[in-house]
Parts: sequence; structure tokens; C-alpha cells
Amino acid sequence: MSAAIVLLLYTTVAAAYLPRLGRRAADWADRAPRLAIALWQAAAVSVVASAALAGLAFAVPAEVVGHGLAGLFEACAAMLSNGSGLTSAGVAALLAAAAVLARVAYCGAIVLLRAGAERRKHAAMLGLLGRRDGELGAMVIDYDERLAYCLPGRHAQMVITTGALRTLTPEQVAAVLDHERAHLRGRHHLVLAAGEALARAFPGVPLFQQARTEIARLIELLADDVAARRHPRAQIAAALVRLATGRVPGFTLGAGGETALARVHRMLHPEAPLGRRERLTGLVGVAVLLMGPAMVALVPGLSSFLAHHCHSLLTL
Repeated sequence: MSAAIVLLLYTTVAAAYLPRLGRRAADWADRAPRLAIALWQAAAVSVVASAALAGLAFAVPAEVVGHGLAGLFEACAAMLSNGSGLTSAGVAALLAAAAVLARVAYCGAIVLLRAGAERRKHAAMLGLLGRRDGELGAMVIDYDERLAYCLPGRHAQMVITTGALRTLTPEQVAAVLDHERAHLRGRHHLVLAAGEALARAFPGVPLFQQARTEIARLIELLADDVAARRHPRAQIAAALVRLATGRVPGFTLGAGGETALARVHRMLHPEAPLGRRERLTGLVGVAVLLMGPAMVALVPGLSSFLAHHCHSLLTL
């Protein structure tokens, strides 16, 4: 019971207040976008896991675990077959935990299926309206608006318009396409889909809403950093300025967009990367967020297990 209460308290507090900590660490996040993405993901997963584990911890008494794995399986089998050992409150807790997980799975499936359908339609349109440029490794569309984006998924490809090609220098074009290539290689669309699924599953929860926004922003920073390994930052910044007003389809990933101007400043005025100690602190934070709920749920059972078996050994 105590574990369930702790998990529920953590779920409530973390869902409401972790976004505030994330906003305070925005400068830190910009210096290590990959690590920051992992932290936002871990925070979201920890809240969902805590909510589900709270129901399980409430329904399965700690003393059941204390009799060992075989005893736990027997008790769970009895609960599933005839409901023995389950109170009405325990049944409600299990149903609530199952509902949380089912909601996440349902929304995740909806997000992926809808995005997949839109991308297939767009890929078919590109096949009719675009032409493949082997030298660029991208699909070129005859369109005056300056756009550069990638279409992820099964029909993955990079797209650039003739308007962008007329505006950008060859070096800037190469930098922009490397930015888009980073999105495709990193499968960033799946990261975005996970954030979108949680935000849709639980609308109004501050953590999930903020995580979706921040992860989308940080993914663009990460792709910029990958492109900066091969191209001068000034070239990337100049390309971003020229692509800033372009609006790409919502189911794609584009180099321009609303965050472009802020990213220009970041490219032109880079901050020092995180030190080893700071990165280690971030990794520890990811581990704590991911493992913490499971540890809280397991502690009462493990304590009961040790007490039961130590008592058995002492009586021999």
C-alpha cells in the first residue's frame, strides 16, 4: 500500500512540476540536445510507469512476493482465474493500470497509422511532381517557396524545392541536406511520434505537453549539430535564415520552421559542450527516472521476501 501511495504521489507531482525544472535547464539542454531528449523521454516514461505500477502495487500485497517467485505466480494465476485474493479496490486498481497502458498503446497506434498514411500519399505525389537528383541524393520539386525537408518512414527521402536551390549556395544546400539526413538516420520521426502519442493520450498533463514541444525543438538542434560536423556553422546559419519562412508538411521534418532564427543564433554563438561530470549527472538522471518507479514498486516485495526467507533460515 505504501509503495502505491508513493508512486501515485510521484506521478502527480512529476506530471505537474518536472516541466518547470526542464524550462530552468533550457540552456543546459541546448548544449547537449541528445541527452536532453533522453531526459524528457525518461521523465515521460517514468510517469506512465509509475501510474501503472501503482495499480499493480495496490492489487498485489507485498506478502505474496515474500513467499518467492513460485508463490507469486500461483497467487497471480489464482487472481486471474477466479479473482481470489483480489478486493474490489484491487480490481479497480488493476483496471486503472491497464487503462493507462491501453490508452498509450491506442494513441501510439493512431499517431503512427495516420502519419504513415499521410506520408504514403505525399510519397506518391512526389513521384508524380518531383524528379530525382542523383548528385544531391534528394527529390527536387519545381516550387518557388524555399523548402527543404525529409519524408521519413518506409518511403524515406529528402526533398528540396527549386526555390531553395536558387537561393542557397551549393555549400548551404549540402549542409541542409546533411541536416535532413541526420533526421532520417536517427529515426527522429519515431521519437516525435512517441511524444505526440503521450500528449494525445493525456491532454492537459503539463509534462507530456512540454515534452512534446521540447523534444521537437531539441531534435532540430541535434540535426544541426550533426550537420555542423561536416560543414561550417556559418553556412548552416545562412541556410536557416533563407529557409526560416518555409512551411513544410506537418508529417515531415524540415530544416526551417519556427525555431530557425533561434537556431541561427546558436550556430553563430556556440556554447561550450557539457563536461564529463555534467554528462554523467544527466545519464544518472535518466537512469533514476527509468528505474526509480520499478524500484519503489519492488522494495516492499523484496523486503517481505527477505524477511520471510531469513526467518525460515533462522528457524532451521
